[in-house]
Amino acid sequence: MFEVVDWGLPRNKGPVSNAVRAGGKVYTVQIPRDPASGEVLAQGDIREQTRQCLSNLVKVMKAAGGSLADVVQVLVYLVEGTDAEGMNEVYKEFFKDPYPNRATVVVKELLVSGMRVEMVVHGHVGPAA
Repeated sequence: MFEVVDWGLPRNKGPVSNAVRAGGKVYTVQIPRDPASGEVLAQGDIREQTRQCLSNLVKVMKAAGGSLADVVQVLVYLVEGTDAEGMNEVYKEFFKDPYPNRATVVVKELLVSGMRVEMVVHGHVGPAA
């Protein structure tokens, strides 16, 4: 069984939970969504979109009882391989060595037109309280 991590994002219209916790494990998918409005940042460059994803991740991990230091794996999906450099620049603003395990994959497109990045994140914050 799992519980939804409430970190302030308006509920999705589709049948999906943005972040869940099962025991001490945290699972979340981050897209460049403004948590205040729920709107996806489908404009802007890869740095802006990556910064929004990772800023949201900070809030998720805090709400789950942890921090970015508890992130163990990140799967990054990019629409353009050339965006990897800009994504990495921002990624290093949030994560420090030792970095979480990571894969970066270039895909044809993402669900929202104009969205350049999506991240699937696994964290471990210890047993549920």
